[in-house]
Amino acid sequence: MSRNVVPDAAAGEISVRRALAQCGLVPVDAQVLLAHALGVDRAWLVAHATDPLPRERAGAFFDLAKRRRDGEPVAYLVGRREFHGLDLRVTPAVLVPRPETETLVDVALERLPRDRPVDVADLGTGSGAIALAIASARPLARVLATDVSQDALAVARGNAARLGLSNVAFAPGDWYAALAPDAGAFDLVAANPPYVAADDAHLSEGDLRFEPAQALTPGGDGLDALRTIVAGARSHLRAGGWLAVEHGFDQSDAVRALFAEAGFEAVEVRRDLAGIPRVVAGRNLNLGSEP
Repeated sequence: MSRNVVPDAAAGEISVRRALAQCGLVPVDAQVLLAHALGVDRAWLVAHATDPLPRERAGAFFDLAKRRRDGEPVAYLVGRREFHGLDLRVTPAVLVPRPETETLVDVALERLPRDRPVDVADLGTGSGAIALAIASARPLARVLATDVSQDALAVARGNAARLGLSNVAFAPGDWYAALAPDAGAFDLVAANPPYVAADDAHLSEGDLRFEPAQALTPGGDGLDALRTIVAGARSHLRAGGWLAVEHGFDQSDAVRALFAEAGFEAVEVRRDLAGIPRVVAGRNLNLGSEP
């Protein structure tokens, strides 16, 4: 439970309610940032709406609000983000975990049994969101999380330690180059790679301006990382193993074609909560492809 804060009435002249109304943010962002500045939870704000704010806390809140109005992600401002029921630390070294990526985790979990050990690889783990969500929901799984960024791996390792998840290992490297020669084959490979096209205007707008560019776009048409991951997956999957990847809102047909070209079977497209095709999964049924 968040520690209680009792504002000193003599220290400031603005109430909780007035601060929220005057900060220029949508209500949910305003509440999250004020709760962070005060060290309380959002329920406290409702119960203490008429309380005056200490001057220094009010100043800290309005500084955060300005940074948010300038586009800085709320998750970076407060240093955390909830993902699939886990409280994750995030920094500007990693992408902010998004609700649509929970769809990828759900697809992976549907394909992973609860009652026996399985081997899972999460390529390009960033904050560790996918790997840690799978490791938490499947305690018998052995999860390997990789990333080319050492700073991202440091964030992911820290999250695993904070959450007490010991069934996750970490390795540096670019996609399959991060896998050791003796890594063996996996029951499932998951990836949320950079997939935004280089000329997409969204890269210079809003929150994306503050997130690591190499985690957002591989350049070109946005499909290069997905091409590499799909093309190389079957040589790292057991017979019957699965590949599941997240992709852009308009890339579903192209990614399905990549799966077909690579020889995957039982290919499925899954929509996110907004109804947008977001994940493609396919199965490696060729018994001869297992290392």
